[in-house]
Amino acid sequence: MAWQQLTIEATRDHAPAIADWLERQGAEAVTMMDAADQPLYEPALATTPLWELTLVTGLFPAERAVAELVPQLASVVTPLPPWKLEPLADQPWERAWMDHFQPQRFGERLWVVPSWYTPPDPTAVNLLLDPGLAFGTGTHPTTQLCLLWLDSVITPGVTVVDYGCGSGILAVAAACLGAERVLAVDNDPQALTATRENAARNGVAERIEVCLPQQVVVTPHDWVVANILAGPLVELAPRLIELTRPGGGLALAGLLSHQAAEVTAAYADALALDPPLEREGWVRISGRRH
Repeated sequence: MAWQQLTIEATRDHAPAIADWLERQGAEAVTMMDAADQPLYEPALATTPLWELTLVTGLFPAERAVAELVPQLASVVTPLPPWKLEPLADQPWERAWMDHFQPQRFGERLWVVPSWYTPPDPTAVNLLLDPGLAFGTGTHPTTQLCLLWLDSVITPGVTVVDYGCGSGILAVAAACLGAERVLAVDNDPQALTATRENAARNGVAERIEVCLPQQVVVTPHDWVVANILAGPLVELAPRLIELTRPGGGLALAGLLSHQAAEVTAAYADALALDPPLEREGWVRISGRRH
């Protein structure tokens, strides 16, 4: 049987209402997934965690006139959010899900490889992971921009901070690329657990220290990366600068292009900034501490 899927980009507040609307329109299935590579962990009881930016997808039979339904969505959320309608041929869906995640190369040395694939280049730096709710896959532009930066700057023996580590893809990548010591910081204890587990899986657990923000002992490091959100990047500017040694480098991501000026202003006095790097509307700001 052929299908079509309607995907709607929603904020966290609007996502449940849009999902309910899709069900009322007769969607055979409704799913919600991350639109910005933001990890989520085990929720508190009686809560429904959602991402800040969520893709809500409804699956409809091919013969349904779904495009004609979309204007009615304005009764749920205005203005009408971004949406797209795509045909889907019938296929083995488990295999299709796995095929969606392919090994990816970042820069000259680094590959991110799902566990069911043989690394394309066994001599490269291969970071092994499976996609899931609590681990970035490298498919989102913010993660890609940070992985490219790490591949370009990490040399054996350096020290690194991954501030806002989530489940640790950047911390593990830094260690795999040769960092002697990596400090992975997050305010969610389950993020730290996930980072430990993924570090162990990649054989670098002994070089990654995990801690909560209030446990950080501020000492200068060679490289600092923070892939979070624009607001926290501005708020954390004094601490992130303090964690970067003079002459060391800092990379900031998780911000949209229209937020780049505000974040840049918070760091301009302390850093010799590189030109911002943009990918699909997301920006990475980097530079060296004076």
